[in-house]
Amino acid sequence: MPEHTPASEPAPAAPALVLHDAPLSGHAHRVRLFLSLLGLPWRSQVVDLKAGEHKRPAFLAMNRFGQVPVLQDGDVVLADSNAILVYLNARYAPDPTLWLPADPVGAARVQRWLSLAAGPLAFGPAAARIALLMGRPTDEAAVARAHALLQVMDAHLATQDFLAAARPALADIAHYAYVALAPEGHVALDDYPQVRAWLVRIEALPGFLPMPRSRLGLLA
Repeated sequence: MPEHTPASEPAPAAPALVLHDAPLSGHAHRVRLFLSLLGLPWRSQVVDLKAGEHKRPAFLAMNRFGQVPVLQDGDVVLADSNAILVYLNARYAPDPTLWLPADPVGAARVQRWLSLAAGPLAFGPAAARIALLMGRPTDEAAVARAHALLQVMDAHLATQDFLAAARPALADIAHYAYVALAPEGHVALDDYPQVRAWLVRIEALPGFLPMPRSRLGLLA
């Protein structure tokens, strides 16, 4: 169970945060990334997905859907990566409005991209990658959905540096991993210069935590 210390000045003291985690899960990585960006101390409890640990009673008691990640913060137990991002921001960010604007329009713009992360992102680049991770053939339908999303993202990012605002927000954290690792699912990023530039901007944030890479798809 590796321990993580802040990459920069820590946020106000927090109880011991435990992340029930899987190293190759992009959903888990978005939480790891935000914990690191906030400078919070946390501990990873790796869940053995191949052994089916996420479907055993102890894990299902924390998340009945049997999915990582799950965050334990004292007596608080939360599942769903986007919900965890919202919680961590409200509970621990020195200024929560930097990551999730308080004004109605700004908040709606972030929520729009969080919804896209649970839809086109999950069923596009994430699904294309998981097919190869699980030893299945390339999921051509997922690859097509990924390119449709990336075309929209590239056009959008030609107008501003980040997805929902002029600065990074929860929307960007939710999309980073599965877009960055899209080539692992046979989804090339060559035709999306604005998306590639956006990835570089995310990776330049203080406290950025990289996602482990796999030799799959275009990276094989």
